[in-house]
Amino acid sequence: MLQPVRSQIVRLCYFGSLVWHSKTTKHTRLAWLITAVVVAHLIVNLLHGQAHTKLGVGLSTWQEIYVIAVILLAPLVALIISWTRYAKAGLFLLLGSMFASLIFGACYHYIIISNDHVAHLPPGEARGLFRFTALLLLITEALGVVVAGVALRASTDYTDKSSV
Repeated sequence: MLQPVRSQIVRLCYFGSLVWHSKTTKHTRLAWLITAVVVAHLIVNLLHGQAHTKLGVGLSTWQEIYVIAVILLAPLVALIISWTRYAKAGLFLLLGSMFASLIFGACYHYIIISNDHVAHLPPGEARGLFRFTALLLLITEALGVVVAGVALRASTDYTDKSSV
């Protein structure tokens, strides 16, 4: 009785190791990594938006549109696409949106002098939250660029090697 159970476990473990190394599972692991990066970025964005509101640091109309379209929505769309067979398109969208977000955040929080600059914030209790989330945004956006870039490079290498 014990022998058939043991052999089934061995077969299951062997099958599991084959599945773990398959392309489909690699795609799933990549999609989970993208999910983690995008969700972390979204959470930090929401906290940063609260800091903006509490300090009364407003954005111009074009900046609001940019923040909504490029910084908030585009990574979420990339996330959804990354779970489909069009994952490569999702990676390109994630790379572009995170890179554009990184440049925007770096410029407006650290380079251009305005009330959105971390060193020139209006007085208020949310200054610490603003500064901390501005830094976390840079980190999550840089991580998004790296994850998307490495994944695109790996998918290109895989495609090149499989077509030979």
